[in-house]
Amino acid sequence: MIPWNLLDLDKALRASWAADTCSPSDLSGIAWTADNPAWGHCDITTLIVHDIFGGDLMVGEVHLDRDQQGFHWWNRLPSGVELDLTHEQFLRGETVAEARAIERPPGPLRRWDEYLLLRKRVIKHLGHLPEPAA
Repeated sequence: MIPWNLLDLDKALRASWAADTCSPSDLSGIAWTADNPAWGHCDITTLIVHDIFGGDLMVGEVHLDRDQQGFHWWNRLPSGVELDLTHEQFLRGETVAEARAIERPPGPLRRWDEYLLLRKRVIKHLGHLPEPAA
């Protein structure tokens, strides 16, 4: 296996995000575009990062003008560092509040097909990834 680093993972994810892996609930409000590739990918991106590094899954409420717009996911690595590879998706001034750690949902997930498709694309860029956490 060829070693890779966090920058390699970030590049592989960015090259793999697409409309067919974007959260359908996000697609109903604002369409996915290549100009904002992280849009609607926080949940499955966070799970892939969790597969690799472990740690905690973090979730918070997304607000725009005091109205809740949904939820945002990111990672807290075992070192305690919080890693959010999709935060730049918020271009309209959204804020994330009420952050909390959550247990990984048992598989298969609601977005299992999109998660597996994103994993497959990332693997094409990086090679082998650890199996999904149980």
